[in-house]
Amino acid sequence: LFIEQGYSGVSMDSIAAQAGVSKLTVYSHFGDKETLFSQAVQSKCIEMLPDALFVADAEGPLRDQLLGIGVAFFELITSDAALSIQRVMMAPETDARLRELFWQAGPLRTCEALAEFLRSRTARGELQIDDFAQAGQQFLTLVKGEVHMHMMCGMPLSPAETDATTHVAASVDFFLRAYAPRGAGND
Repeated sequence: LFIEQGYSGVSMDSIAAQAGVSKLTVYSHFGDKETLFSQAVQSKCIEMLPDALFVADAEGPLRDQLLGIGVAFFELITSDAALSIQRVMMAPETDARLRELFWQAGPLRTCEALAEFLRSRTARGELQIDDFAQAGQQFLTLVKGEVHMHMMCGMPLSPAETDATTHVAASVDFFLRAYAPRGAGND
């Protein structure tokens, strides 16, 4: 409903009706519309970017794990639902409190999880990073690429331009070159 009608267009009555429960049930579970919105954003992000993607102790090469994170992130941000909700967040009538709730429930969670993942992989000697938050933001920006901006503007793209695997692989390889550990003689 938030995607279809925007935040302000949705009432707790319509949410209850859509869910097939009473309005009291919705209020007892979420308290208010802001909390329900925040939980909905967080739930979608966890569904598409599960915490397991960011487990740094997972077996397998770093590149493969970054590919998994990158593809999941790209698929999330380019989904119709994400594009719609991001447009709502950019609308002038969207208040700052709602933007903050969205940020904390979705993007901030992803940024923090990625920074912690990068910190762990750096501690293992697989990367050389001083500022984990900044490196994480750089990675996500690379993955977003120009494709995301085109999609946010509603500009059509060819299937080749939206090929997540190729785009994300190039972004991961670029990121890994930028943060590759330097040998003792190369510092």
